[in-house]
Amino acid sequence: MKAGSQPPSTGKVPSAADKSFHMSPDEFRRHGHEVVDWIADYYSRIESFPVFSQVKPGDIRESLPANAPAQGEEFPDLLKDVEKLILPGVTHWQSPNFFAFFPSNASGPAILGDLLSSGLGVQGMLWATSPACTELETRVLDWLVPALGLPEKFLSTQNGGGVIQDTASSATLCAVLAARERATNFSSNNEGCRGKLVAYTSAQAHSSIEKAVKIAGIGRDNLRLIEVDERFAIDSDALALAIRKDQESGLAPFFVCATVGTTSSNAIDPVPEIGRICREQNLWLHVDAAMSGTAALCPEFRYLHNGLEFADSYCFNPHKWMFTNFDCDCFYVADRKALIQTLSVLPEYLRNKATESGAVIDYRDWQIPLGRRFRSLKLWFVLRYYGVEGLQFHIREHVRLAQQFAGWIRGDERFEIAAPVPLNLVCFRLKSGDQANQQLMDTLNHSGDLYLTHTKLDSKFTLRLCIGQTNTTERHVEKAWKHIQEAASKVKT
Repeated sequence: MKAGSQPPSTGKVPSAADKSFHMSPDEFRRHGHEVVDWIADYYSRIESFPVFSQVKPGDIRESLPANAPAQGEEFPDLLKDVEKLILPGVTHWQSPNFFAFFPSNASGPAILGDLLSSGLGVQGMLWATSPACTELETRVLDWLVPALGLPEKFLSTQNGGGVIQDTASSATLCAVLAARERATNFSSNNEGCRGKLVAYTSAQAHSSIEKAVKIAGIGRDNLRLIEVDERFAIDSDALALAIRKDQESGLAPFFVCATVGTTSSNAIDPVPEIGRICREQNLWLHVDAAMSGTAALCPEFRYLHNGLEFADSYCFNPHKWMFTNFDCDCFYVADRKALIQTLSVLPEYLRNKATESGAVIDYRDWQIPLGRRFRSLKLWFVLRYYGVEGLQFHIREHVRLAQQFAGWIRGDERFEIAAPVPLNLVCFRLKSGDQANQQLMDTLNHSGDLYLTHTKLDSKFTLRLCIGQTNTTERHVEKAWKHIQEAASKVKT
């Protein structure tokens, strides 16, 4: 072959087999550092973004190509498009100026724990599919029983135990299903419901209860929304009366959901009174403490859990106020056998010696899906990094700031407090009516300086300011109050 000439062609066209298309470990290491740096930078500049996304419906979709790319792209281009295309459409839940809904907060330890979970790629449906996934979850859920002052019956060493669900909505559905089966002597899984089972909850309770009774085949018509008292907590006398009326009508009351911290106003249902009613009538009592349950880490707030000795099940969300990023709900049952008997299905392809020995927990039988992620890693990281002491410090500070904000509201004659303020949620409104409050909220949210949401209490449009984000400090609450005062002065009445 002469110098400079090309080798003869083999006629072979390069194929996909000549390239793996995968990211190599070295590339992953390099790009992983880039992503962690981006996230760290994001948190350092998060206050520069409008808290509430300012895009219009369809803006993000229209900025994206109509079809998936035929060839792969360089990783730096992906991060550039996150900045250019995605960030404008993000409402910044981790902003210290986010006061809407309830918090869904994250933290460094939780994010890194979640990254490890993703890296391990565990599917923990059975003990056998990753023993550490199951046993860490069992231990961490047991840690939280004494930390929160929960009854010992919720420990895995007793007849009950805990499991991580995705959300309180899933926990409620599991509770309804287990209650349904217990009430029908475990026949409704086979025969279906006969339309006589009746469930009860507060008129202020979360919408997930209505969804649960629909999915469980109980039917929306068989859910009683019980009136509330002047503190927006369920009226236990009205509950007892509703149960008695349904019994006299030939119906079968079977389930009550009490709430410790309702979404609208953080109202706390009288769990001891409700519990005694349920015990007398043999009704399943589920207690939903989605956000407020975290406060019980502090002994002075442990009164929130009074009456849990009557509860058949309980849940709270570390992903709301315990710095453990979404999703992470801790669901406890007093009798795990009832839950397992309700949800267990064992096809041949899942049979294994460990399960058949009866010596292990298979969390697939404690939830609706079969598959499950290694969520306990991030919760474990949070508990070990902060310690109970660190978590207590931030909870107390958030409550202090909320009480301070409520004091400012009371001191301004234009405003009024709309509901009791037991913890970190303040419900307030201008005295000048619904239109003025709607205008005030819209002005504040469109400014991008903070984000509030609303509810209706006593049929009046009411603003909600919830203090619970990881990095919210007194400075942010003071700034929020200043913005609220300034915007209120411009409201047309």
